[in-house]
Amino acid sequence: MRENDRWLLPEGIGELLPPEAAQLERLRRRLLDLFGSWGYELVEPPLIEYLESLLTGTGNDLDLHTFKITDQLTGRLMGVRADMTPQVARIDSHRLKLAAPTRLCYLGAVLRTRPQELGGTRSPLQVGAELYGHEGIESDLEVMSLMAEALRCVGVTDLHMDLGHVGIFRGLAREAGLSADVEAQLFDALQRKARPEVEAILADAPIAPADRARLAVLNELNGGREVLDQAASLLRGAGQAVQHCFANLSALALAAARRLPDVRFHIDLAELRGYHYHTGAVFAAFVPGRGQAIAQGGRYDDIGRVYGRARPATGFSMDLKALVAYSSDDCAVLRGIFAPPDEDPALEAEVRALRAAGERVVRALPGQTGSAAEVGCDRLLKRRADGWQVVALD
Repeated sequence: MRENDRWLLPEGIGELLPPEAAQLERLRRRLLDLFGSWGYELVEPPLIEYLESLLTGTGNDLDLHTFKITDQLTGRLMGVRADMTPQVARIDSHRLKLAAPTRLCYLGAVLRTRPQELGGTRSPLQVGAELYGHEGIESDLEVMSLMAEALRCVGVTDLHMDLGHVGIFRGLAREAGLSADVEAQLFDALQRKARPEVEAILADAPIAPADRARLAVLNELNGGREVLDQAASLLRGAGQAVQHCFANLSALALAAARRLPDVRFHIDLAELRGYHYHTGAVFAAFVPGRGQAIAQGGRYDDIGRVYGRARPATGFSMDLKALVAYSSDDCAVLRGIFAPPDEDPALEAEVRALRAAGERVVRALPGQTGSAAEVGCDRLLKRRADGWQVVALD
C-alpha cells in the first residue's frame, strides 16, 4: 500500500463520525428500551465462535458470507459472525433451557465477506429479536408487530411488508419429486421473478402436469389479500403439507392486517427469502424508493436440534446503521458550555453542577488552538464579580 493510501478502508467497511455516531447510539438505546418493554431480554453473543457452531442449521447461505480464521490456541477453524440469529438460538437451546416461551433480543456488529446489495456495507450493526417455544401464528404475529413498532421507533412511517411462506414451495417441490438441482434452479428463477426461466425449467422436468401447473403459478400469486382467494383455488389438489402451510399463511395474513392496519401488506407465494434457513412464514419490510428490505424475518423451527433441544422459533433482524437514514432524530451536535483552563475550585464546582444537571461542558486545555464553536459549544463560563456564570458565545 502506498503511504498516501494508508487512510483507505476496505471496500464495504465504514465508520461513523460525530454527530452520526451519537445519533446511532440514541437509536440503539431507544430500540433496546422498546424490546425490553415487550419482554425481550438482551443477550450478547461472542464476535467469533468455532465454525461448526456458528454455521449450524443455516446451510451454505451464511457459510459464503462468513470470514474464517484459524484459532492459534487449538488449530480449529473459527468464524467471525455474519449473523447473530444462530448464536441466539444456541443460547436459548444450550444455555437457558427454559420451558416457557423465551424472548431474546440482541444488538451488535457482524462482518460479511460480501455486501448484500451493490455498494452496501459488509459490517452491519445487526439488531433483532427472537421468540422461542411457540409454534402458532400468534408468535409470528407478535414478532411482526414488534418489527413494525421498532421501525416506527426509528422513524419509518410509510411501511410496506411482504409476506410469504417457504413451506408452500418446499411442499410442492417434494410432491413433484424435483431433484435437488432442479429445485435449486427453480428457486433461483422464482426469486428473480424470471417467468420464462421458470416455465423452461418446469417444461424440462419429468413431473406430472398438475404438479407443473401448481409450481408455475407461484410466480403469479402476488398482490393484496385477493391473492389468498386465488391461491386457494389454484392450489386445490395439492397435498396436506402444502394445504397446512397455505392455511397458516392465510391466517397470519388476516391477523396481521387486523393488528397492523397502517402497514401495507403484499402477499407473495414466491417470496422465498432465507429458503434454506426458514421453515415457515417469512416477512420483509420495505419503504418507497428502496428496493432492498430494511428489516426481515420469519420462522425457523428446530434450529436448536443440534444443540440437543429443538424448539419452535421466529424472529427478525435489521441493520441499525442503514436505518439511521430514516430517522427523524436530530443528529446535530449537542450544544455545550466552554469552560476556561482555570484551577479555581469554584469553577470546578460549577462544572460539576452543570454536568450533573445534564449540560455538556468542555474544558479548555492550556495553549489549545481553535474556537469554542469548533468543539460544539454555544456558551461560555465566565468569571463575574459574584462567581462563575454561563453567558452566550459572541
